[in-house]
Amino acid sequence: MKIETLRWFNNRLEMIDQRILPAAFEYLSYYTAASVAEGIRSMVVRGAPAIGVAAAYGVALEALKLSQGEQAKFDEGMEEGFKVLAASRPTAVNLFWALQRMRRVWESVADQSPQQIAQRLLAEAQEIHAEDIRINKAMGAHGAALLQDGARVLTHCNAGALATAGWGTALGVFRSAVEAGKKISVIADETRPFLQGARLTAWEMVQENIPVTLITDNMAGYMMAQGEVDAVVVGTDRVAANGDVANKIGTYMVAVLARRHNIPFYVACPLSTIDLNIASGKDIPIEERSADEVKGFRDTHWAAEGVQIRNPSFDVTPAELVTGLITEKGVVLQPDAAKLRALFA
Repeated sequence: MKIETLRWFNNRLEMIDQRILPAAFEYLSYYTAASVAEGIRSMVVRGAPAIGVAAAYGVALEALKLSQGEQAKFDEGMEEGFKVLAASRPTAVNLFWALQRMRRVWESVADQSPQQIAQRLLAEAQEIHAEDIRINKAMGAHGAALLQDGARVLTHCNAGALATAGWGTALGVFRSAVEAGKKISVIADETRPFLQGARLTAWEMVQENIPVTLITDNMAGYMMAQGEVDAVVVGTDRVAANGDVANKIGTYMVAVLARRHNIPFYVACPLSTIDLNIASGKDIPIEERSADEVKGFRDTHWAAEGVQIRNPSFDVTPAELVTGLITEKGVVLQPDAAKLRALFA
């Protein structure tokens, strides 16, 4: 990916404002944990891996801000920083994984000065950033092997460089397939109501000259029935211990359609997205977002005033519908609790 989704520059975090793509391209600057939390909450940055990286930088920013003060105020401010970041979005497990990792580092150097702690936390955030790209490329190589030359692959939402520190999870598989010399083409679901497929996935693919066709979400079944889809590859925000997958709302419908038409349904996910503390998908918290996202888009409203609106941001695809999980350690076919535990052995 030619564009850096997040970057550290002059002691600040800069993130692409994904709310305004593709109409405009702009980096926004962040200096505190609270501002990063708001960037996560308002969807300046989105996608589970990218949220985790952003949260790690949010902790580092807070430490740098507090590092010139007294130890007691430093500790108190850091606790508040962790709290506000943890409250930003509930479904993406990478957020909590990154915060736990940053907290362990903090605790390991707690006897040092605030300035030393801040530098150590910044170094850890930068390592999480670099590590995410390495993991995505490893996943991409494993996933690319699953796709035949000439494959037409459908994806839902945006699991690309914009959803990660770079390269991408699902779109990383496509990038790696092209890099390996395969001629694949992508079918991107529009992904209502926030249009991540239309605005972000299509934009990423166009930037890199990977053939892409945009469809509305309710066209996926038609495309499959016409024999125009060879595989489905999506990302995920959390995988439960039994292999159930939480991803952008609409993913479950795609998985059901894929099973009906005997099309393999793959989920690209780093190990950090697998949550062994959640037994099954029914225990995954599902974020409900503002009704305004469903009423219309930006300044245009099309829903009748007074109508009741629901806006769950994610749904859960049962493990039985998942052909395989694509991880940095390889592909786990027909995932279940035993196979996922073995990944962490």
